[in-house]
Amino acid sequence: MSFWGFRERIIVEGVMPERALLRLRRAKIDLYGVKKVEKNQILFSVSKKDSEKVFAIYPNVCYNSNGYTPYTARKAGSESLLRRYQTLKARVGLLLGGLLFLSGVAFADRFAFGLSFTGTEIYAREAKQVLEKNGIQPFAPYHKDREDLVCAELLKLDGVEFCSVQKKGGYVVVEMRLSPFSSPAPTRGDMRAKRTGKLLSLIALRGTPLKKAGDEVTAGEPLVGGWYEGKDKGQVCVEPVARAHIACVYEVEIAAQDERSAFAEAYLALELGANDVVTDKKIVKTENGYNVTICYTVIETVNL
Repeated sequence: MSFWGFRERIIVEGVMPERALLRLRRAKIDLYGVKKVEKNQILFSVSKKDSEKVFAIYPNVCYNSNGYTPYTARKAGSESLLRRYQTLKARVGLLLGGLLFLSGVAFADRFAFGLSFTGTEIYAREAKQVLEKNGIQPFAPYHKDREDLVCAELLKLDGVEFCSVQKKGGYVVVEMRLSPFSSPAPTRGDMRAKRTGKLLSLIALRGTPLKKAGDEVTAGEPLVGGWYEGKDKGQVCVEPVARAHIACVYEVEIAAQDERSAFAEAYLALELGANDVVTDKKIVKTENGYNVTICYTVIETVNL
């Protein structure tokens, strides 16, 4: 046992404590690391099995039935491998927690959980399409090696003179800046709904309204036609200028640990714009997680 270092440290106290060691040696108790720490105290180590013999020879006075003994022994703690084992056992929870945290950070660092645009958002829709084509999207592994491919395609857009794509934290940050000497080409063709929902209002400054307030619309459906009926020339093509408010509902079941996490994941998946507003939400516990329902209003504009 002593080879592995499973020893107990003991302090013997009394007048001239060196004499107390003679009796222990006669009892064939091996002593290790003997050191006098006070005038009347000696510290030493014995194997775990011999510690009981020491206390039988020199019991603590508090537990001595005679009420007196010239020398008393008391524990000073374990040492070597046993001591390290006991310390490790006491901290095993902390160590496991740290390992789990580091594993979670390493896992999360490989994924993207949302998109963020800086500089200009004029080409946000086009940027999302290019990102998805290259496999970069929320709640999916992030492909750092495709950043240059995305930037190369975005720099082809009219007026874009600078582009940067990089992952910061859990977000993919897309920065696009326009040249001060050019302006983005206006949207041509019809204005189409980006979301499915109920049309609350539609204002068309140019073009022909194809829907009215109260109509149900689906994503991709034309809202304002890129034309108008001329008095003499018949149908004339124009670039629509319009704004639409659409009330939408998003429902999804998410496997999450709590309501807050479920709502956060659903909210990020919506990718709402700066002017979009959440009007209501409902979260219901299910067998597999949470059913999240989010009511929101989006504002869509074209050439404004």
